[in-house]
Parts: sequence; structure tokens; C-alpha cells
Amino acid sequence: MIGDVLSLLRDQLDSFLRTAAPALDEGAGDARVQLPDGAKADPIEFRLNAITLLLVNIEQETGLRSADPYLRMPGDAGLRKLQPEIQLNLKLLAVARFKVYEQGLNQLGHVIRFLQQHRSIEPASRPGWPPQLDRLVLELVTLPQAEQNEIWSALRVSYQPSALFRVRMVVFRDTDGAAVPQIVQSRVRVVQQHT
Repeated sequence: MIGDVLSLLRDQLDSFLRTAAPALDEGAGDARVQLPDGAKADPIEFRLNAITLLLVNIEQETGLRSADPYLRMPGDAGLRKLQPEIQLNLKLLAVARFKVYEQGLNQLGHVIRFLQQHRSIEPASRPGWPPQLDRLVLELVTLPQAEQNEIWSALRVSYQPSALFRVRMVVFRDTDGAAVPQIVQSRVRVVQQHT
């Protein structure tokens, strides 16, 4: 499902960039937004004249956990014990690597404009939306210089103009669950204590 989120964002951002700056379409068949090539991951290579979306961190959202693991499943007569949802936030790095430096900066500005105009992406408004995904919320993240340096050191490449953003609430749900035994008879026992 994480790959589905990245593919969806890649396609949405690519469409936005083509509309925002149509003059750059020398190779109309080439996508302006790419995901990294898995075969060239050590060290990672960023394609020239494109924005590369790179997953740099997955963090669990713990503030909104459901307390009730027992849910009634539709069409089912009883309750099912479901494992609590795992809610994730993804941190994505949008890296601009262009032959003409100013073009890269302008494209990065369009990425930031995309984040500004699409604070949330709803399933109803997007064709090809994966059925297991809910609404996604996007927000720009500003890291201190030291943390930025750690990211680029871990990638083992020199710094490229980039923007880091968070995608909130990729939710993994337990759809199977275990059947909860039904209570067919209850017994009440009263115990009196004498003092």
C-alpha cells in the first residue's frame, strides 16, 4: 500500500507540473516526476531533468489509536476481534535535479505550490485511487540543517535542491479478525460479606 501512495502522488504531481510549466515538455513521453530506480540504489541516482520522489522515513501515528478492538463486521451475526489499526505518516523527499539550475528551482517551487493547493487528496476526486486508502493529508516539513545533513549523508550523495513533506495517515486495517465467542448464558452470583 505504501507503493500505491507513492505511485498516486507521483502521477498527481506529474500531471500538476505538466499543467504548470508546459514549455518544458521536450520529451513528452518522459514523466517529470520519477520514483528511484531500485537497481541504482547504492548510492542512489536522481534522474536528470526530473523530480524524484523518495521515501525517507515511515513513522507511526500514535495519537489517534482506536481503543476498541471489537467490531461488528457487516453481514456477520457476531463480533470479531480486530487488531488495532496501524496509522502511518510517510516522509517524502522531492529532489529536483536539472541541467539548468534555475529550472530545477522553478520545478521545486511548483512542487511546493502543489502541496499548498492540495492539502488533502480525497479518493472521490481521483481516478485510479487504491480502494484501501482513505484521504491523504500533505504538509511541508522544514528540517534543521543538521537533520538535512544526516539525510544526505545517509543517501551518500551530494545535496540537491529538495523539499521534504509528510503524507499523513496511511492506515493499515485488520480485515480478517478472529471470531469472538458469543455469550449464550449469563449467571449472576451475589456474595455477601459479614463484618
